Amino acid sequence: MTKFLSVVSELMSKDNVLVLGHVMPDGDDISSVACLAEGLRRLGKTARAGIDDQIAWYYKLFFAVDKIEPFEQLQNFNPDLIVVVDCSSPDRVGRFQDLLKRAKLVVIDHHETNSLFGDLNLVDVSSASTAQIVYNINKAMGVSYDPPLATTNLLGIMTDTGFFKYSNTDGNVLRAAAELVELGAQPYFVASTILENRTLEQFKLLERMIEHMKVEDRLVYSWLSYEDYLSLGCTEDDSSGFVSELRSMKDIEVAILFTEFPKGEVHVSFRSKHWLNVSKIAAALGGGGHARAAGCSYKNVELDKVIDEVLGLTREALAGGIHETG
Repeated sequence: MTKFLSVVSELMSKDNVLVLGHVMPDGDDISSVACLAEGLRRLGKTARAGIDDQIAWYYKLFFAVDKIEPFEQLQNFNPDLIVVVDCSSPDRVGRFQDLLKRAKLVVIDHHETNSLFGDLNLVDVSSASTAQIVYNINKAMGVSYDPPLATTNLLGIMTDTGFFKYSNTDGNVLRAAAELVELGAQPYFVASTILENRTLEQFKLLERMIEHMKVEDRLVYSWLSYEDYLSLGCTEDDSSGFVSELRSMKDIEVAILFTEFPKGEVHVSFRSKHWLNVSKIAAALGGGGHARAAGCSYKNVELDKVIDEVLGLTREALAGGIHETG
């Protein structure tokens, strides 16, 4: 609680704030960046938001996401305070990493692999999402919520709990979601926007992933090469959520999806069901995340070599290494 109050006090005391998210932004990251920055604006502060990566088109249908700016528009901004949300390490903010020493740095996160790189770190691993922490911060600061802001805040909570089907869904999550709905959030809009907007090209890409799929004892994995994306007119955004399709297979403990986009840049997404702590595998490979959902990235590599390395570590873990109950 002391760190929480310290963060609230720090935010309230500064007039010019820069809120940053991570590369390859997901729903929780985008929600957290947009909602914290908007909350500060509603308190009369100058708050700018940045993500050094492309934001998928469907996230831009949510309120305040259009106010998130690229690195080029923010590189000359000199804030009183910098807040990094949903990032376990400074390199995750991309080119913004070079700006982190311009002002006092606050880190707000829920990843157990967080390296505590801020001057002030609020890392609550019991929270299902960073958006949930942001909601509590905004409440403590007295931010006024309306239906558009409440819906954007709910976006982060819903996506990081797998729409309330992951094991991180607890009473606190549901209470926060219920409060946001009472404030006007529209859960059906979040669900339909994220889950029911796949294009024909995405279905063809999903078919390609299934064609590549391999199943071993308790393990399923697949990959999408740069050529796969190119041949179908897709980008990596189009395979968002595909790893969860692999995870849904019966009698599987861990699912892994390897995606190469652009050429030579490989991203690895891990998901587990019950006991395998995939965050420890990801951390051993320079990445991070949660016990049931984690990832890592490689640059200037060959896809097949990454697959071999990752599968080797995962098989060792499945054989009896990296467990976590609950």
